[in-house]
Amino acid sequence: MRRRRAVKRQILPDPKYNSRIVAKMINILMIKGKKSTAETIVYGAFDVIKAKTGEEDPVKVFNKALENIRPRLEVKPRRVGGATYQVPIEVSQERGISLALRWIKDFSRAKKGKPMPERLADEIMAGFKGEGAAIKKRDDTHKMAEANKAFAHFRW
Repeated sequence: MRRRRAVKRQILPDPKYNSRIVAKMINILMIKGKKSTAETIVYGAFDVIKAKTGEEDPVKVFNKALENIRPRLEVKPRRVGGATYQVPIEVSQERGISLALRWIKDFSRAKKGKPMPERLADEIMAGFKGEGAAIKKRDDTHKMAEANKAFAHFRW
């Protein structure tokens, strides 16, 4: 390591569901510091989930979707003797969740034709069912790690 590690900041749980992961989703979704807009989108998506699933607590659906989308392995480029190898490494719980949140956000934004809360709800529901673009991204990440398993000995 070249420098000291950055200090992890503890974020406060969101006011409505009292969940840190929901607060993290709001922060990731936020553009140009417009937190109230991001909150409206996330809470709107949770209302849509509540209406579609009939589930009393949409945070349970959200957490299950995150668990399904979260990657377990990823590849990291390592330079060994002039060649760069894609070395598979295990993903920490924290990084896995932040990757899953980012993927949900990216694929929700990429869709067109519906309001953002509906697109976000659709992506979360797809993740809950084990389908959708974010799940495909996770599978691609796992496939790449599996294909480069031969370089696992370069891990250090």
